[in-house]
Amino acid sequence: MTVTLEGAPDSDPAELDELTFQLRGELLELDVDRVDPVRIDDTPVGSKPGDAVALGVLAVTLSPIALRGVVRLLETWMTNRPVRKVRVVFGDDSIDLEDASAEDQRRLVDAFIVAHQPVPPAEPGGGTGSSGA
Repeated sequence: MTVTLEGAPDSDPAELDELTFQLRGELLELDVDRVDPVRIDDTPVGSKPGDAVALGVLAVTLSPIALRGVVRLLETWMTNRPVRKVRVVFGDDSIDLEDASAEDQRRLVDAFIVAHQPVPPAEPGGGTGSSGA
């Protein structure tokens, strides 16, 4: 999963870097395996390979069961911070958390989480628990 922060129009790269560092710390408090800055393959001339990181981008390694907690954290974390948008990419799907009404945002987040929850194993016998008459 990747998380990309987009700063407010008046934010600068240093501020976005600090926000990314703060978010990383909060994500690490959840039940995730890893949270690492995303490395850039195209490094500027004169820099060592692997030195450059994508500004505002984190790679989060987690189990699907932890997705709900991570997305909920992102949803509340971005309030009262100079962040215009947080983009979450999970597999082939993505969601943009941005300035929307609380109700609309909640519906989008709920649908995203439900779509990515692990499917529970089928009950033995394949029945629904009721017998036909």
